[in-house]
Amino acid sequence: MGVQAAQRCVQGANEMRILVIEDDASVQEYIVRGLRESGFTVDQACDGKQGLLRASTEDYDALVVDRMLPGMDGLSIIRTLRGADNHTPALILSALGEVDDRVKGLKAGGDDYLVKPFAFAELLARIEVLLRRKDASSAVTRLRVADLEMDLLSHKVVRAGRALNLQPREFRLLEYLMKHAGQVVTRTMLLENVWDYHFDPQTNVIDVHISRLRQKLDKEFDRPLLKTVRGAGYMLDEPEPDPAR
Repeated sequence: MGVQAAQRCVQGANEMRILVIEDDASVQEYIVRGLRESGFTVDQACDGKQGLLRASTEDYDALVVDRMLPGMDGLSIIRTLRGADNHTPALILSALGEVDDRVKGLKAGGDDYLVKPFAFAELLARIEVLLRRKDASSAVTRLRVADLEMDLLSHKVVRAGRALNLQPREFRLLEYLMKHAGQVVTRTMLLENVWDYHFDPQTNVIDVHISRLRQKLDKEFDRPLLKTVRGAGYMLDEPEPDPAR
């Protein structure tokens, strides 16, 4: 499907700034033209170092980042931004489409992963999802479950006055669990809403992140908040009352 066929109205797009970091001139032109015709304000960079500089010093609503770039690869750009507490939504573009490649991109802090070649309509739809998620998360700035608090603006998490050091994906996982506190969250829900997978990648990525999160969230505390519901999924909930008290 061509760019013209993929065009559609994006509400509020003219207020949205997107940075496209892509070294292939024809691909960059294709993306930039399509996004501008869809109403976005678009900046561009053709190598990793230039892209990191722009993403670090200017405000963007979303990033489109090619994985293989001269100067600095796309995953290193995203890791550097996340390490500097910059959580601008990032869509990774790559010709590497194996499951392990996608998982590496998401673990690096990417919010979505699109394999080349792609249709512009899909690229646009994925950007819209990232922007909707950003808008939805900005409506509420603080979450609380029992003695656990999360600040969505500063990306700080505290339990019983003790700061928890979470990686970007752990933060996003905990945010989703806190927004659904008291409810059973299935693996499918986590794949779709935390990893943006609409299929089962057949990896243990959820188990690994749940285990890491549980270590940070519950290990040093008397009563756990994160529970495994056997055969169903996971639940973040108020701890059971201590009968001895």
